[in-house]
This record gives sequence, C-alpha cells and structure tokens, in this order.
Amino acid sequence: MHEAYSVVIPAYNAAETIEEALHSILTQSVPPERVIVVDDGSIDDTGLRAKALDARVVVIRQMNQGCGAATTAGIAEVTTPFISFLDSDDLWLPHKAERQLTRLSERTEIAALVAQAQIFRGPTGSPQLGPVRELWGRTTLMMRTKAAKAIGEVIDPPGARGDMVDWIARGREKGYAFELMNEVLSMRRIRPGSLSYGRDMEKDRGYLLTVKRALERKRAAAVPQPSPARRDE
Repeated sequence: MHEAYSVVIPAYNAAETIEEALHSILTQSVPPERVIVVDDGSIDDTGLRAKALDARVVVIRQMNQGCGAATTAGIAEVTTPFISFLDSDDLWLPHKAERQLTRLSERTEIAALVAQAQIFRGPTGSPQLGPVRELWGRTTLMMRTKAAKAIGEVIDPPGARGDMVDWIARGREKGYAFELMNEVLSMRRIRPGSLSYGRDMEKDRGYLLTVKRALERKRAAAVPQPSPARRDE
C-alpha cells in the first residue's frame, strides 16, 4: 500500500492540453488523492475544462503572476505525505507515480526524485519523438511534502525560465537529497509558445540569474562567522 500523494499543475492558457495532462495523472496505476490546478490568470477556459474533468481536480484561480508563483500556491494547499508536479502541456507515463512512490518508501534518506523524459512534438496520437533527456523539473519530480514546504517559494526569474532549477538548487543547499531515476517516466511536449520552445536570449536570462544566485549563496556560506566575544567571569 502506497502513501497518498497530490499533484500540482500550474497552468496558463492551457485549454488545448490540460485535459490530456490530467488524464495521464488520473489514470495512473496508483492514482492521486488530489490534483491541484492553479489557473494563473488564463483568458481561455483552462480552469473550466480542468474542473469538469474529475471530482479529484481542485482549481485555484489567481491573477497572472508566473509559473513559479502558481507552483508555490499549489504547494501551500497540499496535505498528503507526498507531492508531485506536472507542467500543463506534458504527460506522465502510466506507472510514473507508482515507481517513484516505491523508491521513496525504500530510501527514506531521499527527499525527492526526478527522472528521464521522452521529448515529443505534435499530437500524442502520432507524436514526433525526439531524444530522451534527464529532466530536473516539475514534470518528472516527486518528493516528500515536508521537504517541498521547507524549501520555500518557487521564484519566477526574468524570462520565466529556470524557476525549478533555482528551487531544486536551494533544496540541495538545505541538505535535501534529490536522486535521478534512470527511467523514462514522463513525456515532455515541445511546441511553439511553450516556455521550453527554442532558444531565446531574453527568456534564458532566468538561467543566468539562477547560477548567479547560487554562487552568491555559496560565497555567503563560506564566509567565516566571527567568534562570540569572550566575557570575563
């Protein structure tokens, strides 16, 4: 028997893909207790489509603030022992949750797991498959909820890329162990308009800022603290 988990999906104008993304979660071999869709100010019917799909889907709507802020809002609502995530245009393979829950129950010293993802384009009925890649991000991540809440907010960087890279780095700096599973457990959709589509100097600023912040934290941690002043008894 596996412990319960919830899923957080930040979504913005995802009406074309949200139902398929949710279906890949709700049909898992070990299904979730709840799926929290944070509608980040969509101007299409993303929230309505999500809410109508299944009673386990909870929709939270907020003004458009960014993917990181939406993820943070979703984390705050989770009460199950484990939490997982999915980008609104990506998919899980059917045993994704089961494999990760099993691994986390076997290795209590591990706080979080990521995995490999199959890159694809086009409709899922006849996808154009790309390479398999390590994916250190929402779509493959499952972790202990206590650790997720302790790491703190997911910060939206300039260009909206690199939010989870920064968040995972901060988690590792706090001592939480993240492990890469050598299995393909998710499918990463590449399409025009998605955050991961193509190279963009303005969008990629977020990655540079993530590296800069990590170096600053490392330098700050390396600075020796002054010894407390001695007092004569």
